[in-house]
Amino acid sequence: MKPKLYVETSVISYLTSRPSRDIVTAARQELTRQWWSDKRSGYDLYISGFVISEALPGDSNAAAQRLEAIDAIPAIELSETAARLAEALLRAGPLPEKAVLDALHIAAAVSGGVDYLLTWNFKHLANATIRAEIERRCRSRGYEPPIICTPEELMED
Repeated sequence: MKPKLYVETSVISYLTSRPSRDIVTAARQELTRQWWSDKRSGYDLYISGFVISEALPGDSNAAAQRLEAIDAIPAIELSETAARLAEALLRAGPLPEKAVLDALHIAAAVSGGVDYLLTWNFKHLANATIRAEIERRCRSRGYEPPIICTPEELMED
């Protein structure tokens, strides 16, 4: 059985966007493309409606590329208890009030019982300080949190 992996929107954006002039961003884009072509088949991929919502805005051609990339990936429905987890992550939790979508991504991943949440969001998700508190909050509510990581971290050889 393959591990379950939730693909957060930043990964889809890096996958489909034009190469950046910023060397760090360009490297992450290339790592994302390599992971997508070489490693994704080792996982059962999932998204949520929040990924779809975030993929829609902007240039219509770019949005179409993002939507095409996620077209065949099943979406996890957010349960009522998972929505309460998202609220708890925001209310006096590790995430600021403005990070509602990040909390919802975590809640969807937890709700879907995924093993990994794949992201390039270092501000609120793949952040060592915040990640520990996210894990603690999930476990205190009886959920096993996913491992929040980047495509680079899953490029095992």
